[in-house]
Amino acid sequence: MEQSDKPAPQWYAVLVKSRHEFKVTDRLTLKGVETFLPTMDRISKWKDRKKLISFPLFPGYLFVHTTNEAANLLNVLKVSGVVRMLCTIPGVPDPIPEEQITSLRTLVENKEALDPYPYLTEGQRVRITMGALAGVEGILEKKLDKHILVLSVDVLQQGVALTINAGEVERV
Repeated sequence: MEQSDKPAPQWYAVLVKSRHEFKVTDRLTLKGVETFLPTMDRISKWKDRKKLISFPLFPGYLFVHTTNEAANLLNVLKVSGVVRMLCTIPGVPDPIPEEQITSLRTLVENKEALDPYPYLTEGQRVRITMGALAGVEGILEKKLDKHILVLSVDVLQQGVALTINAGEVERV
């Protein structure tokens, strides 16, 4: 029985040139790299019309699913529009926990009213227990009389907020 020494793919954050998120996503996809660009839809108004437009949830960032092998990282970094991969130690990109990407995907796919939210390190970690967002984890905050679930992406030091019913969450 042979065991492969090839590392498992992980999610990494990529910083891209301003307003190049969609172009870089397309270029990486053409190269066979799995990407995730979380977006939110907003209505843009002009004098003569309104249009629903997708905006990146985290402007300037997207996520790639690849191994940390030098050839694969170089394959990402060589794409036009990529600035760098986020690293704590230079040259060693920081992996993003699979749970954070899964929760972010669930929020984006359910088309809930998302708002960018400042990164939080303190607060109550909770998991939604009911409805279409069951299983999504985040930090529970209170804003006036509403409860807010904040999903933080640690490596980006950014988050996204969603208004929820506090009775639909449990402690993690």
